[in-house]
Amino acid sequence: MESIFRLFPGHPVVSALAALALVATVLYIVRPAAHRALRSLFLIFSRTFRFASKAAGQTEKRLAERNREVLLNLARENAEREVVREFSRIETSLRRDLHGFPLLQREMSELISQVETDYMESSVVPPPPSKWVEAIGSIAKLQSKGDTLAAHVLTEIKKLLERQHEEVMREFRSVTAKRQESLKRTIPHLRKMGEKLEEVNGILNGLYHRAQTIDGKMGEFQRVMAGTDRTVKALSASATIQFFVSLLVMLIAVGGAVINFNLIALPMSEMVGGGSYIGPFRTSHVAALVIILVESAMGIYLMESLRITRLFPIIGSLDDRIRKRMIWITFAILLILASIEASLAFMRDMIAADIEALRQSLAGVSRGTGAPFRWIPMAGQMVMGFILPFALAFVAIPLESLIHSSRTVIGGVMELALRFVSFLLRLLGKAMEYLGEFCVTAYDIFVFPYLWAEKLVREKSKEMKSKEGEKEAVQ
Repeated sequence: MESIFRLFPGHPVVSALAALALVATVLYIVRPAAHRALRSLFLIFSRTFRFASKAAGQTEKRLAERNREVLLNLARENAEREVVREFSRIETSLRRDLHGFPLLQREMSELISQVETDYMESSVVPPPPSKWVEAIGSIAKLQSKGDTLAAHVLTEIKKLLERQHEEVMREFRSVTAKRQESLKRTIPHLRKMGEKLEEVNGILNGLYHRAQTIDGKMGEFQRVMAGTDRTVKALSASATIQFFVSLLVMLIAVGGAVINFNLIALPMSEMVGGGSYIGPFRTSHVAALVIILVESAMGIYLMESLRITRLFPIIGSLDDRIRKRMIWITFAILLILASIEASLAFMRDMIAADIEALRQSLAGVSRGTGAPFRWIPMAGQMVMGFILPFALAFVAIPLESLIHSSRTVIGGVMELALRFVSFLLRLLGKAMEYLGEFCVTAYDIFVFPYLWAEKLVREKSKEMKSKEGEKEAVQ
């Protein structure tokens, strides 16, 4: 810079203007090459950003396809599980309800036979009077016309007919009473048949509702198999809701684990030593954390053995005999750990009482007889120490839901991130194009006097050429 300002000693402004003129001259001379270099440089940046944007877009598409497949596969597995569960329930219902159908059928057959027998007995009609009764009746209607013997005979015939009529009426009443008695015996059988039919109707209604449920599950399974965009959006929204709900439940479980940790950390120092360390951590704290983690692991194994969760498919595919043994083993371990925690909670109360007594003795305060209801918090701690391990056992259910739903949610977040990155890179590529044009324009502004002079020279040359053309045309 000092050498530039010394081009004209004593005139620094003139020296600077001369230097600028020299630089502008050089830039004007190399202007075409400089334009190509600037455009090539920013074209490289623009195409690089566009290529990166295209790569991010393709990655986003592949990730979207992968998220779609994962979501549909997970929904298909859940739908298959629900359909199988409904079929298993209807199978259990059929076994339970239809197991007594042979006995019910036999009872119904016996009742029907009894009703038919009673009906046949009640349908017996007394035999009609004999022909001679009709003949005697016709003779009794004849008039004696003063004949005493005929009148006596007719009177006897009339008495005979009256006695016959009374006997027939008594027999008819007796038969009618028997029919009514048979019909009375039929009423309980008919009521029992009505109860059996109501029982069958209830079973059939249950089967009908089960069939409707299975029909709905099958419709849902078919929609999942179709894999329409509407179904995918609904599944994605459901997975997002499930993710946040599972995350909330997991946070609650973590809070329970923290309470459990604080409940057994102090008495564990009496078992493993309060002054020993594993790295920067107390051994008692590490031991308490290990117990909590073992309880959670046993809870996961128990849920897997019960086939409530499917984090480890190999456990669910075990033989039923081995799986039942595993259920009892994991439950026994949980019960033992819960009992240990209850005893540690009891020990914690004793240690807390000893520490309080030590503080009072160091402070010179006489020790009292103790609170009369001190057993209440001690019992509460023991109950908490026994219940919390079993509560942590159920953490496997929200954990499985969180793992499966997080695949969809994280995939969706990554998809949105890649889409934003693709848009940003495409925007940067376009900005590089305009930035290159801006640099070329700024370059021309710096050498504008030469460009202006070049423009004047070109216009003057055009005017001269036009005049020469006119002269030649006149000649």
